[in-house]
Order: sequence, then structure tokens, then C-alpha cells
Amino acid sequence: MPKILRLLISKTTWQRWSYLVVGGALLMPYWFLGMVTVPNLFPNGLLTGLFVIVLPIAGAFVTGLVPTVRPLEGAAARELLRGSSSDLNPLPSASWESRTRTGAWFAIHLHAGVVIAAFSLAIPPFAAALMLLPIVNWRGFTNEHSPLRGWKESWASWLGPPAGLLMLIVLVGLIILAGEGLSRLAPRFLGPSADERLAELESKAVRLAERNRLARELHDSVGHALSVVTLQAGAAGRVLDSDPEFAREALGAIEESARSALEDLDHVLGLLREDASRTAPQPTLADLDRLLEQTRIAGVKLDAEADAGIDHVPASVSREAYRIIQEALTNALRHAGKVPVRLRVRIRDNRLEINVSNPLGGASAGHHSGGRGLGGIRERVTVLKGAMTAGPDDGQWRMDVSLPLRSGS
Repeated sequence: MPKILRLLISKTTWQRWSYLVVGGALLMPYWFLGMVTVPNLFPNGLLTGLFVIVLPIAGAFVTGLVPTVRPLEGAAARELLRGSSSDLNPLPSASWESRTRTGAWFAIHLHAGVVIAAFSLAIPPFAAALMLLPIVNWRGFTNEHSPLRGWKESWASWLGPPAGLLMLIVLVGLIILAGEGLSRLAPRFLGPSADERLAELESKAVRLAERNRLARELHDSVGHALSVVTLQAGAAGRVLDSDPEFAREALGAIEESARSALEDLDHVLGLLREDASRTAPQPTLADLDRLLEQTRIAGVKLDAEADAGIDHVPASVSREAYRIIQEALTNALRHAGKVPVRLRVRIRDNRLEINVSNPLGGASAGHHSGGRGLGGIRERVTVLKGAMTAGPDDGQWRMDVSLPLRSGS
């Protein structure tokens, strides 16, 4: 009983009732059209009755085939049906399969609605008349022409109140059952198809991959800048009194590194905001000299050689190669300190070869394997279908990367 009372006073119950009544109202034009046209087309009484019933069903179904009906019905069902109707597709129907489901749903909604609307209009006044029947008899309101005349001064008139109450209970029960039924059916008819679910999963995968790419961009660019700035600031502090010229140069390098990091940060944030006006071009191998200079100013003895043809490397490979080199130099700064670093960038047999090595020192021997650095490099290499090896080799930390310059190479 408490559960029934909760359903009776529940906001959801009457929201669903309003959804059904709206469906009944939407069906009226189809009924009027059938009543006006069918008798003229089919004078036969049996055919007339049949087509008066069939035409509204067919009309509602055809209307549901319009692609924009699904988002409209989905929005109404989501707001008014509640319950299990959260998995509703807000997009217009893109295939005949989804159009057919929407057409069937529209016909079901309208015809279930007209039944509930008719009962809602007819039952309450009739139930009220039954519940007032004993009072009417007691007051002597009936006359010889009243349809209630046979009930006058009869014990049967006292069956009126419970009968009227029962009719109201049945009406509320029908409203609850119809609303719950539509709520459970809505996802089957208005929800996404298998192809739409697959497309949604692919879209989510693309967005996740883009987020991971942006995370790598931030890690590589800002991480490198902070490593360089830390070393430069430490060096400037140590020689501030004895070598102010070097300190001034180091502070200038700190400014340049910070500015570069801010540009990269602004680029990534612009992508996150989808603001094309705030997305600066990503650095490529054409910007390699600036990266190498920043690393040298940080105090690293860098032996770097690059083929002249790297400026003509495909843009996608050039961008990723720049970040790979940046992260490799950052790892050397962070884990090995101011040790000599050897960098070679070559083009061999339609492949870009990147070789980075530096001496290992004491506890730093295993540090290259920690953090996100190598993982980010490996992800970039995998995306480009390249190959990578990294690890200690005879007192040196070596990283060798090979990237194809053509897809499928």
C-alpha cells in the first residue's frame, strides 16, 4: 500500500501521464483526416471502419520516418518518461533502421496516449456521479425521467461510491502501467543503433587519443623547459658574483625557455578550447637548432649532428621527431646531469634515424626507465609505426629510434 501511494503522488507518474496525453492530442489530426477522407473513398461500411482505424496508425508511422522526429521524441521522453529512458539518442535518424524504429515508437506513443486521454476524460466524471449516487437519492434529486430512477430508494445505490472509487484506481493503474511500459520501451525504439554505438565508441577513442597526445605535448615541452630552467637558475646562482656575464646569459636563456614553454602551453590549451586563433604552429625539426641551443646554455656538452635533408621530412614525422629529441635531452638533463650528450639525426633508406647517448653515472643508471618520458616516446614511435630501443649499453644510456618517412614503410 505505501508503494502504491508513493506512485500515486509521484511527480514521475504525472509527468508520464502528460507525455501520454500529448500523444493523444497529436493523434487527433490523423483521426480527423481519416474521418473526412475515408468515407468518400470507401463507401462500404466495413472498409470505412477498417481504414478509419488503419489510416491514423499508418500516418503516425510515416511521420516518424522523418529524421528530425527522433530528437524531438527523445527529448520529450527523456524529460517526461524519466526512469530507464536515459539512453536516448539526441541525433536525427541516420539510417532506415533507426527511422523505422522511430516510426513504430511514434505510432505506439500516439495510440497509447489517445487511449489514456480518452479514459482520463471519461472516467473521472462518471466515477464522480457514481460516488454521489447515494446523496442524489437521499436528496430526492431523481425524477421519473432520470437514468438513475431505478436506483432510487434502493440499497444498490450504495454500490456507487466503491464502484466509482474502483474506476479511479483502475484509471491511475492504467496510467502507471502505460507510463512504465513506455519508459522501458523508449530506449529500444529511440536509442542508438549498433552502428551508432560503434561510431560513438570510435569518437570516444579518438577523443581519448587526442587527450593522450596533448598530455604528451605538455609533458615533453613543459618538462623540458622546467629541467632547463632549473639547471640554468642553479648555475646562475652559483656564479652570480664571480661571473655576472654568464649569469646574465643564463637568465636570458631562462626567459627564452619559459617563453617557449608558455607558447607550447598556449597551443595545447587552445586545442582543448577548440580555439583556432590560440593554436600556434607546433615545433618541428626546423626548430631543432633553438632546442639544441637551449640545452647547451643549460650547461650540457652537446655533440649534435643532423643531415641537411631533415627540413624536408613530412610534417607529421617532423613534429613527433622534435618531441622525441626534446624528451631524450630532458631525460639526460634530469637523470644524468651535465654529462656529454651525443645526438645524431640521419635519413637512411626512407627512414629517419635518431640516436641519443650519454654516460651513466652512479644511481642515475636506472632512472631513465621511470616517469612518463620513455613511455611518451614509445607512444609516439608506435603511432608512426616506427621502432625504438632504449637502455644501458656499456656504461652509456642509448636510445635509438627509427621512423618511416612514408606510410607503410
